[in-house]
Amino acid sequence: MAHSQFELLKQRRFLPFFLTQALGAFNDNVFRNAMLALMVYQMGLSTEQSTLYANLAPALFILPYFLFSATAGQIAEKVEKARLIRITTAMEIAIMSLAAYGFIYSLPTLLLFCLFLTGVQSTLFGPVKYAILPQVLAPEELTGGNGLVEMGTSISILIGMIAGMSLLMIPGYGPQAAAAAMIGLAVTGHLVSRAIPMAPAIAPDLKININILAESLHVLGMVRHNPVVRRAVFGVSWFWFVGTLLSAQLPNYAKLHLGGLESLNLLALALFSVGIGLGSLWCEKLSQRTVEIGLVPFGALGMTVFCADLYFARPGYAPETGITLAQFWQQTGSFRIMADLTLIGLFAGFFIVPLFALIQSRTEKHHLSRVIAGMNIQNAVFIVSAAATGIVLQRYLGFNIPDVFLLLSVLNLAALVYLLLLVPEFFLRFLAWIYIRIMYRVEVQGIEKHVPDDGPALLVCNHVSYMDALLLSSAVPRPIRFVMYYKIFNTPGVRWAFKAANAIPIAGRSEDPQLMERAFAEVDNALADGELVCIFPEGRLTPDGEIGPFKLGMERILAARPVPVVPMTIRGMWASIFSRNGMINTLRLPSRIRAHVTVLAEAPVDGASATAAGMEEKVKAMRGEWA
Repeated sequence: MAHSQFELLKQRRFLPFFLTQALGAFNDNVFRNAMLALMVYQMGLSTEQSTLYANLAPALFILPYFLFSATAGQIAEKVEKARLIRITTAMEIAIMSLAAYGFIYSLPTLLLFCLFLTGVQSTLFGPVKYAILPQVLAPEELTGGNGLVEMGTSISILIGMIAGMSLLMIPGYGPQAAAAAMIGLAVTGHLVSRAIPMAPAIAPDLKININILAESLHVLGMVRHNPVVRRAVFGVSWFWFVGTLLSAQLPNYAKLHLGGLESLNLLALALFSVGIGLGSLWCEKLSQRTVEIGLVPFGALGMTVFCADLYFARPGYAPETGITLAQFWQQTGSFRIMADLTLIGLFAGFFIVPLFALIQSRTEKHHLSRVIAGMNIQNAVFIVSAAATGIVLQRYLGFNIPDVFLLLSVLNLAALVYLLLLVPEFFLRFLAWIYIRIMYRVEVQGIEKHVPDDGPALLVCNHVSYMDALLLSSAVPRPIRFVMYYKIFNTPGVRWAFKAANAIPIAGRSEDPQLMERAFAEVDNALADGELVCIFPEGRLTPDGEIGPFKLGMERILAARPVPVVPMTIRGMWASIFSRNGMINTLRLPSRIRAHVTVLAEAPVDGASATAAGMEEKVKAMRGEWA
């Protein structure tokens, strides 16, 4: 059955939340851009005053993330999330009403105070925005849901920026129009938020620590607790560094290097934002509804390549100035520049969405809001660092803007290498993602319905090829611990990969009884921790395409911990290149590529009653004609 993330937009569990966060992002940018335009163009301020306020504004907005993120994370754990969202949208009404007074009476100090308050409100909303998704979405929906949220945010920011400036420029009524729009959007967002279904508090008995510094250090420690999550959070913060440094250059890039007016700045920003939106949406299709972290290196590579190409597209200043949008389109090389900006955004979407889904799926639920809060603190540090980097590069080191793009490409490549070295799982999943999509046409049946969304389970499957584990990993949304023969685990050159994938090596009793006991103990620990464990009960690859007898190790696992047992089968792999059939018949190689493979799961069996013989018959019945 075909699925689409857009189905979520028809469901109450997601649509009101999606609209609320999109309206909030839209209104924030209407306010900020209208406020800056008012200060620069209509208040009669001196150049020194308007420059001071323009530089002070981003600092005031980001300051609450440093001060209150830790407290916001605690509140998001303690309070029912739909209620908390309604509180934040009610705060928005009050803040925008106060800001409207500042607009109408041209009070810059009041407007800057309101900007600080919007930062407080955004800080409070931040942990809820991402922590609520795992509560209302199934694991296979996380990538699609995050993609929609990122798309909605990027497009709302773009439209909000344009709308804020456009409203203020209405002759005679600009400030009043902007004020009315902000209040109307805030009220609309609050009314929509009232339709969000309840999302129960994860830790209702949590005691709020009001010590800002101590709690900030505590939530940052939570981020560091899980190595994979820690690196994923670094990736998200790096996304904000790249996005901040890149977008901050666009106004002057449009003026100095594209030779255009304000319309070219808006075009550049629009292309980047639309690219992020498209990339975010496309993640679900590319990941096939799993948390596919293999997209992260793919996204980072694309960002690196097209940032570099943006430098080579026009390394110097514009050949002519004051050109219109139509004139720019007619220039040689304009399409390349537009394509680069769009593709940087597109690959940024591929980069960021799986990282959010990974953080949500790998973090303990009762810590998720606080981990998001810790991430927001780190994001704020990276955003400020990006702003400072841009100033230092251009003002003190003499970089022009294309030079900044080239350096950003090099830094992005270094960040990717850093991630891959520290978390080889990203690289392994990247290779697996490419391999699976080149070599097979995969159909998945029954995974969403029968593989538990959380909690422990034992997956049992027939064993047809050396690629079975990769195939199952790509089909099941949750991480899987595979039990594998120790001689394969210790294969020179690839042992690091199996270790990075948390595979569990096992030996026969006659080969290494101590290793066998350690393997069973590790399987039991994994199940006790609520993980999925997969075994191939035949104990070897099929030599003839038929399913061999299931060994009794499964029964020993279940005797110690009777978790649900999910029968699974792989159809079509016997015709692929890495089965014994495919490796023997090498002359038929072309027919082995793009084999049509089906991964099938059926209803779990109670672990207390499951037997090796019974599961063997069930898997055989599921297999069909050939494995």
